[in-house]
Order: sequence, then structure tokens, then C-alpha cells
Amino acid sequence: MKTNQATSKGVKIWLWIGLVMIFMQILLGGITRLTGSGLSITKWDIVTGMMYPLSEESWQQEFDLYKATPQFQKINADFKLQDFKFIYFWEYFHRLWARMMGFVFIIPFSYFLLRRKINKLLGRRLIILVLLAALVASLGWIMVASGLVNRPWVNAYKLSFHLSLAVLTLLYLADILFSVSPQKDLITVSQSTKKWFGLLVILCFVQIFMGGIMAGMKASIIAPTWPKINQDWIPPQVFNGSLYGEYVFDAYEQSHVGPVIIQFWHRLTAYAIFLLTLVITLQWMRINKQSDKFWALILVALVFLQLLLGILTLLYSVGAVPLWFAVTHQLTGIVLMLCLFYIHRYKLKPIHP
Repeated sequence: MKTNQATSKGVKIWLWIGLVMIFMQILLGGITRLTGSGLSITKWDIVTGMMYPLSEESWQQEFDLYKATPQFQKINADFKLQDFKFIYFWEYFHRLWARMMGFVFIIPFSYFLLRRKINKLLGRRLIILVLLAALVASLGWIMVASGLVNRPWVNAYKLSFHLSLAVLTLLYLADILFSVSPQKDLITVSQSTKKWFGLLVILCFVQIFMGGIMAGMKASIIAPTWPKINQDWIPPQVFNGSLYGEYVFDAYEQSHVGPVIIQFWHRLTAYAIFLLTLVITLQWMRINKQSDKFWALILVALVFLQLLLGILTLLYSVGAVPLWFAVTHQLTGIVLMLCLFYIHRYKLKPIHP
């Protein structure tokens, strides 16, 4: 990046703030989902939606709109106004934070652009970032709209696409940030280890996508057990391909079959990530000096913590998904994804034969 050192530092601070804000937005999204708050605001008003209800009349108007939704009629018919205010707050905060991110981007971007502190390459990448963020917001509304007509909750797959695209946006911004920062202390690995690590990155992203489906289906409530899935090590439904089209990809709300199958594959992928991480990190710890073992230990600790949090989330999902176990499980998975992406793209140095 062709800027002086002070300007480069200012741009990087701005990018770091954006990265933290996207991370926080994903956190707020998790809390919104787990508290059942996502369908409390029935309109998508970009400008007027910034106004928080202050009068009793405004609150009653919003509550009346919510009463027309399937979620209220089928699940929350006993809600009082105070109950509604609680779920409204989390959805409002989630949307307000998205608007704040827009201001945090637009104002500094305009300043840096006018002062010619952003070169063409970085400018193009930032425009792509804006388009990604807009797509995430659009998918968010499409997701919400899926729960305002017939079903009392959002479509699990639309929720997962919304989450996955948000994570992709986070990774894209992280890549921009890493690309304008000098990288030191590369980790020497074999060519095959580099390839296996790439597979690990893909598996982690697939796992986040399946985690979104798990959340949308509330699959942990169906089988809050470990190490077995209810009474089975491997549920027999997993091997019946005809069930997938009907109960996994279509009418998953009408049977426990779909959630059980998704939970099985989510668990299996978690075990595969754990074992593959151990194999890879042990390999690079053998051929690198002591100082290079830091990232290996970080990865093993994160993967172990993520596995533990997943198990605890399952065991405490009796009747309802435990809020803070589930949120921490999701955020640890995203931190792990960031670390894997960073190491694979910027730290690993394959040995050429």
C-alpha cells in the first residue's frame, strides 16, 4: 500500500474497528436468534427503523404488528407487552448495530478517499466488502420474511446462509487487513501438510454452515445427549437416503428425523476437525523450532474448547438451547475459523522438494 507510515496505521486501525464490529454483529445475531427475538420487528425500514419506540402508543403499535405473526399466534400467545419489549430490544440492537457499521465505514472511507490515502487495489476490495455486507443484510431480511407468513420461526437454511455469508464477510475484511500488514515468523511445513490444512479450513467453514442449520432446526433439543445421539451411536436414519429429501431439506419441522441427521453430521465433522488438527499440529511441531509452536498450541486449545462447548451446549439443551453456552460455542468456532484462515494464508511456508 503506497501511503506513509502514519496513514497506513490509521487505515489499519479503521479496518480493525470494522473487524471487531462485524464480530460483535455476529454475536448479537446469535443472541437474537437464541432469545427468539428475530421476528419481533415485522418491517424493514432502513431510515424510520432507527427510531426506538418511546411512548406507550408506539409500543402498542409495534406489539399489534407482532400479534399478526405466526410466532405470536402459535408460540407466544401468552406474551404481555413487557415480554415483547425484551425480544424487541435484541432485534432492534442487532439492526441498529448494522446501521452503525455503515456509518463507521462510510465516514472514514470518504475521508481516506478524499485525502488519497486509499490506493486503487484497496479501494476495489473495500467496494466488494460493501457489496458483501449489503448481501448479508438482504439475506437477513429474506430470512426474517420466511418466518412471518406460515411458520413461527425462520427457515433454517436461510438462517445458515445469512450466518455463513456474515462469516465470509468477516474473513474477507480480515484478509484485507492481513494483506496490508507485514507478516513475520513463517511456519515451515511440508507440501502435503499445507494441503491438509486447506482441507481443515474448508471443513471448519462447512461446520459453521451446519451449525447454522442446527440452530435453525433447534436440533440440539431433539437429542441432548453425548456421546450417543439419544440411544444410538449412529442413528439408522443417516443411511436412509430417501429421508433426506423429505425431512432434511424440506419438512424438517414435521419430524425429528431431519434434526437428528443434521446433528449426526455436525458431530462427525467436529470429530474430523479435532483429529485432523492434532495430526497437522504434531507434524509441524516436529520440524519447527520452539518459538513456532505457539500457533500449534493455540489451534489445539481452540479446537478442544470448541468441542467441549459443543458437548456442553448439547447436554444443557433440555427443553431450550442454553443461551451463553450456544453463543460462546458459535463465537469460538468463528475465532477458530479466523485463526485457521490466517495461518493457512499467511503463516504456512511449504517446503519445496
